[in-house]
Amino acid sequence: MCTSATSVTARNVRKEPRVRLALPDTFDVVLLQGEVECFPDQEVPGDAAEAFAAKFGWDPRGEAASFLYIRMAPKTVRAWRGEPELRGRVIMRDGTWLA
Repeated sequence: MCTSATSVTARNVRKEPRVRLALPDTFDVVLLQGEVECFPDQEVPGDAAEAFAAKFGWDPRGEAASFLYIRMAPKTVRAWRGEPELRGRVIMRDGTWLA
């Protein structure tokens, strides 16, 4: 992920790297929980920046403003479709896939 270096998101993840991401919508949910690493646009690993630019057709490193790349390493993954909070939805725990 990439965001403005001055955004609220950038400020929050620098202060507290433990995060939760919900993808993609409220019916077919994947919930990721883990920690992030932050990289200023001029310090991001080259392969990560190139992959981001290839996927999105935009390279923040060429912008005048500063950007922050954010890499999330999931520790827990939950997934469900249509039914909230049912048992057996944890499919990754402590970074290890369960299924």
